[in-house]
Amino acid sequence: MLEFTKRQLTARVDPVGWLSSTASVARCAARRPDAVAAATGRFALDLAHIPAEAACVAIGTDGAATLPDDARFRDPAWRDNPAYYSVLRSYLATRSYADDLVEAGADDDAATAKARQFVQLLFDVAAPTNNPITNPEVLTRAITTGGKSLARGASNLVEDVVKRGGRPKRVPDGAYTVGENMAVTPGKVVYRNDLIELIQYTPQTERVHATPLLACPPWINKYYIMDIGPDRSFVEWAVRHHRTVFLISYRNPDESMRDVSFDDYLTHGVSAAMDVVGEITGAPKIDVVGLCLGGAMASIAAAYLAGTGDQRLGTLTLANTLLDYAEPGQLGLMSDEKSREALDTLMATEGYLDGANMSLTFDLLRANDLIFRYWVSRWMLGEEPPAFDLLAWNEDSTRMPAAMHSTYLRTLYGENRLAGGTFEIAGREISLADVNSDVYVVGAIDDHIVPWTSSYAGARLFGGRVRYVLSNGGHIAGIVNPPGKKSRIEAVGSPESNPTALPEDSTSWRESAQTTAASWWEDWATWSGARAGELQAPPPMGTAAHPVIGDAPGTYVFG
Repeated sequence: MLEFTKRQLTARVDPVGWLSSTASVARCAARRPDAVAAATGRFALDLAHIPAEAACVAIGTDGAATLPDDARFRDPAWRDNPAYYSVLRSYLATRSYADDLVEAGADDDAATAKARQFVQLLFDVAAPTNNPITNPEVLTRAITTGGKSLARGASNLVEDVVKRGGRPKRVPDGAYTVGENMAVTPGKVVYRNDLIELIQYTPQTERVHATPLLACPPWINKYYIMDIGPDRSFVEWAVRHHRTVFLISYRNPDESMRDVSFDDYLTHGVSAAMDVVGEITGAPKIDVVGLCLGGAMASIAAAYLAGTGDQRLGTLTLANTLLDYAEPGQLGLMSDEKSREALDTLMATEGYLDGANMSLTFDLLRANDLIFRYWVSRWMLGEEPPAFDLLAWNEDSTRMPAAMHSTYLRTLYGENRLAGGTFEIAGREISLADVNSDVYVVGAIDDHIVPWTSSYAGARLFGGRVRYVLSNGGHIAGIVNPPGKKSRIEAVGSPESNPTALPEDSTSWRESAQTTAASWWEDWATWSGARAGELQAPPPMGTAAHPVIGDAPGTYVFG
């Protein structure tokens, strides 16, 4: 019991292993005094240059160092004021010194990577922009407002500490409400079990393609990232482009679902949904589109169907989906064996992984954008956050059942079984190579959760023809990508053409790709529409066997 309590404490204090990894690297660095001395010498030399550089700034001559193109330091004072220039240069020099010390202690790759990640986070916290005394924008605002901005910031800080545990408010209260201005594409709930609700969306065209479309969102977040709001909803886009769309809305797990397994997400999730879609529409084929973890499950379902000889899958579309976990990016550092053991310890008590813990993990991967910028704007400048639907959705977190999440991290992140063709689900070993359907895969150039090169590697695992498209934006903006002036895609050939085999190397593919000023939604609509069958009258909304239960967005989304 004492040992389990110790593990629980360690898991809560240091679930990622940052502290233990940094301590390990520090011990290794202590055994290499020559490397530490060299790093210290470079640091001392760097500091020695700062007074002369600051003098050059003061008199307006060349000689100052080139400062990083970092949004935090865009204020002209960092370059034009010698005092602020000195503060920033000292900060950058110290950060480089810390990086050098980590490198001096590099021994175990995983521990070094975690230590580097932790040190980077510490220096992001300690950035001079996060201190009202050393942030020129904060001081300028305080002077121009007679100190009112600081007073408002202090009030905001107290509110956030009391109401949000110290996390700054990122979305104005009441700006977004599910069912009112988010998740509002008209539809009906036509099926419910203990894991999912199935939404059938009301047709918005007189005729629809014969093949229905089933949307599989990730259950790590609420489904409405695919129906975020009017004119920004992928579901709305598909419905308006002559598709009969169904979508899975997952129940938010509680302690009673601790034993819900990965198998259940197939049998009671995607498979059950496909059964209902087929019964309502009578269609022999069903196109499936999946996002992130939902895309992984859609791919697993496709391989399972192929392995059993089930021919119901039409096309498969995957957005920002990781299938080959050989190079999972920054999240891989938080999914190694020690981190998985810590999560298992946390989940053993409650039966699930709390959504708040997961949300914080993702926020820390982009802490400057998702955390510290609000320290400055809300707590120091006294500003209210702007209305941003993606952040409102991001704060509507969900939980993960213990059994499912443990299997997911171990077999996919840990052992990469899906890419290796040895992943087992519902009593069957499956292979993505058995999937001979046409597949559309989109990655995002700035995705920090699913690096586009890894999504490209996953695209090569399928046995059918694959069109790979590289979109602008990041992990979330990659799916919420309505046509606009900033939309860009890279692809080989047109969506009407049959794709050639993907090169083994993603760099070779990109060298041959053409850039188009378009959203991947537009490219996909052309590709998908050409494969979705003839236009016909829409199917009924539900049937006698699956009657309408209620209006979209249903009930599970509020859990």
